[in-house]
Amino acid sequence: MSDRPDVTVVVAVYNTMPALMECFDSLLGQSIGLDRMEIIAVDDGSTDGSGAQLDQYAALHPGTVKVLHQANSGGPAGPSNRALDQASGRYVFFTGSDDYMGREALERMVAMADRNESDVVLGKMVAVGDRSVPRAVFRSSKDKIELIGSGALYAISNTKLYRRDLIERHGMRFSENLPVSSDMPFTLEAYVHASTVSVVADYDCYYAVRRPDDSNITYRAKFEERLQVCRHVLDLLDRLAGPGELYDEFALRLLKVDLAWIFGENFLSMDPTRREECVRAAGAFLDDYYKDLFERVQDRVPVPERVRFHCVFRRDTRTLTELVRVDTAGGPLPATFLDGDRAYALYPGFRAETDGLPDRAFQLLGPVTGRLGAGTRLLAAAWEQQGQNLFINLTVRLPLGGDTDSAVVRLRSRALPKSVGNSRILPKDTELPPATGEFTRRPAPDGAGTVLTARIPLPPVKAKLGARVYVDVAGSTYEIPVRTRGLPMPLARRWGDAVPYRASANVNPKGRLVISTAPLWEPALSLGARVRSLLPRLKRKVTR
Repeated sequence: MSDRPDVTVVVAVYNTMPALMECFDSLLGQSIGLDRMEIIAVDDGSTDGSGAQLDQYAALHPGTVKVLHQANSGGPAGPSNRALDQASGRYVFFTGSDDYMGREALERMVAMADRNESDVVLGKMVAVGDRSVPRAVFRSSKDKIELIGSGALYAISNTKLYRRDLIERHGMRFSENLPVSSDMPFTLEAYVHASTVSVVADYDCYYAVRRPDDSNITYRAKFEERLQVCRHVLDLLDRLAGPGELYDEFALRLLKVDLAWIFGENFLSMDPTRREECVRAAGAFLDDYYKDLFERVQDRVPVPERVRFHCVFRRDTRTLTELVRVDTAGGPLPATFLDGDRAYALYPGFRAETDGLPDRAFQLLGPVTGRLGAGTRLLAAAWEQQGQNLFINLTVRLPLGGDTDSAVVRLRSRALPKSVGNSRILPKDTELPPATGEFTRRPAPDGAGTVLTARIPLPPVKAKLGARVYVDVAGSTYEIPVRTRGLPMPLARRWGDAVPYRASANVNPKGRLVISTAPLWEPALSLGARVRSLLPRLKRKVTR
């Protein structure tokens, strides 16, 4: 082994057997070779045999594996700092002791850093066992990325390759006073100081494992600990970069990820007194750090979380609890309320006299294709015949309330593009034919939608017509194919005397309603037409 390895791998270890063995097997099998790396593992007072297992690895690989033992410190920050003090590689990579790496990971990341003089290299992460990992930053490999807009601010764990000279030049170490997420300020500081941040996205570098018992320290964090980390990291960023776009973007990230996590299912698991304490503490934090900032960034926060933070600012634990219960129940999304050219999500607290939450907290500012497609369903379909005329009567539930006068059903012969899912926004220049038939709209019995009824005449032609809802939402026209969701269809119907036709209601492979009409029999062809129909077959026989 050379005097100075290319990379030092730091492993903080506490009670991770047997996953520790998979971690080390992946490290010792790295294609970069043992002569170009060193592994420094710090046993933080393990009681499950992890320390003894580390000693076995050190005995088998004395030139590569170095093991340090210490009393339990309560988190990975102390062990990581102790390993950093003894690291000698040009680069340092931090890995969790229950995670593992792709065989070529270190070789590829070191090559990327050498080629671009990178200070930080992110290797593509893969989730194992319902672990949450960033994805946007790993869309493609990049020699250099910007911190803003690349997704890097959402990839804030320390499982990256760092130039050790950067770490030592700026005296960077992990914050041992933070009970959780001590890697967040470390990585953020490295980002700010780095001249070049690169991404290796064409290879699965790092497999992040969520333990079945959720014993990863991050998943056991209390809200006080999360708030402590958020205060620490915002103070650090203010010192490093000052106010500006980077500060705002990272503060937005904290809202959407770390602070939103506090008010998820774990919030409901608290007793009422504990919930009140949580809301008071989080409210004080928002007052200190987001009083003016929230106004600038709130429109970029998804509606359920945006409403949560408005509740926290107002210390409204009752509405917040009801909102979290609805949002985490796993049921359908709340209906969308239309008011002029604006759309709102009907979460608890919307226009409630006692809550005082502003409409802006509930306003949907982006496309609502997912909401409309998922919530639109057929309730009934039936034929109605009057003399020589046949109508299809459809009853459709829409996940919409408020101004729904624009909602109609059209039968369209043109197929939808294959890329369209359950709904789409029509281009602004789309010209739709006038809606034919009669339409009524009434509030759904549960008050969380609209029941649209349509009585549409069927033309006596041969056609396959897709049933689609058209509705204007916040300045855009949406097209929603009507899905039957297993509802039985009426039997085929004959109508017309002089030229009898047959109509049938069918379900296509995507579960969408299609009305088919055709003559019961084709009219007899004239002699000339029969000859013309035979010509192609005669030509084929001649060419053979």
